[in-house]
Amino acid sequence: MYEQRDLLLVPFPFSDQSGKKVRPVIVVSNNQFKDHSDDLLVVGVTSNISKDKYTLYLSNQDLENGRLSTECCIKVENILKIDTELVVKKIGKVKKSTLKNIISILSEILKDE
Repeated sequence: MYEQRDLLLVPFPFSDQSGKKVRPVIVVSNNQFKDHSDDLLVVGVTSNISKDKYTLYLSNQDLENGRLSTECCIKVENILKIDTELVVKKIGKVKKSTLKNIISILSEILKDE
């Protein structure tokens, strides 16, 4: 149903677990993961533009299809595992080059020092 690179709207929890808000996310888990789980691994997207080390700028030029209502950034460090039943809707799909950049940052976050 949902695939890697999909741009979705989901209820995303605040990092302090004080609540949640419907926000866009990008699916980073692949089909092999999907075949063994009812969940998706996603990274958060926000319109709160920042230039943090683990943040990527996201605009309509980075989308294969769909449209953003405003310029955003991908907060790669905001990783969430979410049940597919919680997806509100699909709003687009990012280009393969955008996913490569996300995976590169994830690798940097997870690499052994």
